[in-house]
This record gives sequence, structure tokens and C-alpha cells, in this order.
Amino acid sequence: MKRIDDTDSPAGPAFAPASFAREEDCRRRGLWPVAGVDEVGRGPLAGPVVAAAVVLDPDRIPEGLTDSKKLTPARREALYAFILESAAVSVASVPASVIDRINIRQATLAAMARALRGLPVRPLHAFVDGRDCPPDAPCPTEAVVKGDLTVASIAAASIVAKVTRDRLMSRLCRQFPVYGFSSHAGYGTQAHLSAIAAHGPSPFHRMSFAPLRVE
Repeated sequence: MKRIDDTDSPAGPAFAPASFAREEDCRRRGLWPVAGVDEVGRGPLAGPVVAAAVVLDPDRIPEGLTDSKKLTPARREALYAFILESAAVSVASVPASVIDRINIRQATLAAMARALRGLPVRPLHAFVDGRDCPPDAPCPTEAVVKGDLTVASIAAASIVAKVTRDRLMSRLCRQFPVYGFSSHAGYGTQAHLSAIAAHGPSPFHRMSFAPLRVE
């Protein structure tokens, strides 16, 4: 297991890391490769929903994988770099305009399926965070509630998806600085709502989401 130092906590992460046990069980049953899938960005008022699929290398599992939201930015970035270097990774996104057309649930499932199809290796099984699995996935899938806390490959996918989306929102912030996307990633903070009230929505806002939706 590869250690990624947490510069904010020299003693190591203060949480129980996700386990590789489910993936190992699949390997023993001849189901390999096995992917983990997670998404980021279901709730924001702006920007895409981003999904990632990750097949970890059993011999190079980074230490301290967990839900990306529980990690410091420095640790997320370090784990992200190691995951991209050591694992098979695919990322897919669905923009706000499509979210408005097909709804956020369908957009999330579409991004997950696309991420699985984009992997450089074809998985024989996939663990998906949450309760819903994409119906058109290229392999059998299994939903795991709070999987980003318990399943190593899902935790890895959550990290990849979050870092990717945060970087996308920072780029959008440079294009539309009045909204402050780099500080809130498109979520409905008071500062974000005030910016929308003052400047109106951008082309990257989700017009089907309250309070932007016109009844």
C-alpha cells in the first residue's frame, strides 16, 4: 500500500480509510478488472456534473482513501496525482444545458456510464456510490450506499471527480469572475446567490434549478 503523506496531519488521516475488501472478493471469484464509480456536482446551481471510474492496481493502492470531502485540499491533490499515475481512470461530465434538458438524476447516470465506457480496460464489475446504477453501463454494477467511505475504488473515483470538477469551476471563474465559482464550486452560497441577483445567470448556470427556474 502506497503512503501519501498528509501535510496537514503528520500523524496520518484521522478517519477509517476505505477498504479494498470488496474488490479482492471479486478477484477471488474471477471478476477482474473491477471499477469504482462516483460523481460530484449533483447539487450546485452552476457547472457540470462530473463522474469518474477508477480501476485500482491491487499492488499500488494509495493509503488513506476516503470520501473526497473529508480530505484536505493538499491531500486530495496528492492522492489525485498518484491515482492518475497508478490506476486506470476515466472521467466524464454532463454540462448544465443537458442537465436542464434531461434532469440531474439522468445526467448523473449518463456521466457514470460514460466514465465506465471510457476506461482503458473493460471492467467485469463496478461498484457505484449511492443507490442508483446507470442502466446502460458496459458491465454489471452494484450500488453501495456511502461507498466513498467504505470501498477503495469508489473513494478513489470520488477524489478524481472532485479534483477534476473543482479545476473546471476554477477555469470558469476566470471566465466569469463575478460569480466566484472557484470559492463555492457553483453551490448556492449567499455570495453566489447575491452575484446571480446582481448580474443574472451565466451560460453555465442550471436554469432548471431553484431559484433560477422560472415557474
